[in-house]
Amino acid sequence: MRRINLQSSQIVLLLVACAIAVVFGLVLPVMAAALDGSFAKLAALPVLLLLGGLFLFNKRLLLLCVLLLRASGDIVLESTRVGSGGGFSLGLGGAINALIILIAFLFVVEKPKLLPRKAWMPWLILLGIATIGMVVSPDRGAALKIVLGLCSYFAVFVCAFYVVRTPEQFRSMILLVVASSLIPATYGIISTVLNARGGLSGFRLQSTFGHPNIFAFYLTLVIALGLYVIKSAQFKLDQFQRFTLAGYLGVLFVLLLLTQTRSAWVACFLIFLLYGIKYERRYLVYMLVLATLAMLVPSVQERILQLDSGNTVTTYAKLNSFAWRTYLWSSGLNWMSPSRYLFGYGVEAFPFYSPLFFPLAGGVNWGAHSVFVQWFFDTGVVGMVAYLAIFYQVLRVLIRYQKHDSLGGVILICTLIEYLVVSASDNMLSYLAFNWYFWLVMGMGWSLYLNSEEGRQESIVKKNQRRESSSLSRSTSA
Repeated sequence: MRRINLQSSQIVLLLVACAIAVVFGLVLPVMAAALDGSFAKLAALPVLLLLGGLFLFNKRLLLLCVLLLRASGDIVLESTRVGSGGGFSLGLGGAINALIILIAFLFVVEKPKLLPRKAWMPWLILLGIATIGMVVSPDRGAALKIVLGLCSYFAVFVCAFYVVRTPEQFRSMILLVVASSLIPATYGIISTVLNARGGLSGFRLQSTFGHPNIFAFYLTLVIALGLYVIKSAQFKLDQFQRFTLAGYLGVLFVLLLLTQTRSAWVACFLIFLLYGIKYERRYLVYMLVLATLAMLVPSVQERILQLDSGNTVTTYAKLNSFAWRTYLWSSGLNWMSPSRYLFGYGVEAFPFYSPLFFPLAGGVNWGAHSVFVQWFFDTGVVGMVAYLAIFYQVLRVLIRYQKHDSLGGVILICTLIEYLVVSASDNMLSYLAFNWYFWLVMGMGWSLYLNSEEGRQESIVKKNQRRESSSLSRSTSA
């Protein structure tokens, strides 16, 4: 009887498998025609099913896998987009963002006490303001992308509090972020070699990222974390491991030069400058030698010398990038009505209105190339205060963490400050992959301090103070 039941169940499974195969066989040609025969778009559905299965099996493992591979995904994920090609196009990247947001939500629902109020409250205020700005935006499709991007940054920031609670987990996640650069670095080397055949004049390396600037800022973060791994005694590297990692960071530094992103060069330089001043003075000599060698590279010379020309706005003058930016900013801010200073024109209003106020627009909807200018234009003073409040809260915690881990705290604080500095001249809000790693690292530092002995004692003191104040208010009212 059991043999008969077993055979019948196997027959049922075989029939179901055959039915699924027939359905896929009928649907696949239709999908292939609808998706223009794109292999990436055809593969997106099976990959999404795989991600969904991994989510049901182990959402923490899925999160770690996504973080390990996300730096390598911009080009592939962009090729899976389906839709109008404008603000409403969808792709596998959007599905991954939704999964990360869902994972963060489930983490909070399961253990809400692990996430401190000061960590989530400023984010919710910013997201509320951004949502209102999206509703009143003249370009709601583009505004929706920005708001969803902010939600994913917040989600990754939240996830850090649940995957990093001990120094061992912190070190593991630092190594994961560094390891995430292996594929982009390899791809970048291959791309450079292939382009070197025709000469590297005007070449800007973007590797697996959507823009050279995103790759540059990502490299700056990885190089800073790599310096921490080499110099921190907590990682306990042997001589060979330290030498290998130092050589790898040298390769990343060369790739950083090839991105031609000057603000990232300055950010990386300042990290090593501060490290040399505070910890090892011999690094100042290394930096002087490296800077001299870098200036011997023709493409680096060209990017530096460009700042000395094209600074005057005339009818036929070709402006350098900085002069062009300042002209764009002054045009937009002068065009703003004072009545809009408080709440702005709505999210993504700056590029929407730029053809109206920017004389050099040429019919192109230019972004502000500055988070501060665009966010002020879009959301006004209220939005700017809410945005900066997040950095203020993170910085306060990192200053306390620096007392617990001097080198780690200094590198994280420098990374945060440099993010704000480069935000003054770049569209950082749109750089999704880099923002994921940045906010992950910021959340990791906060969580590690929160779960340290000093953090627990501080939490206990604050709880006692709240209890005393509440009891005092009750006695006063009685």
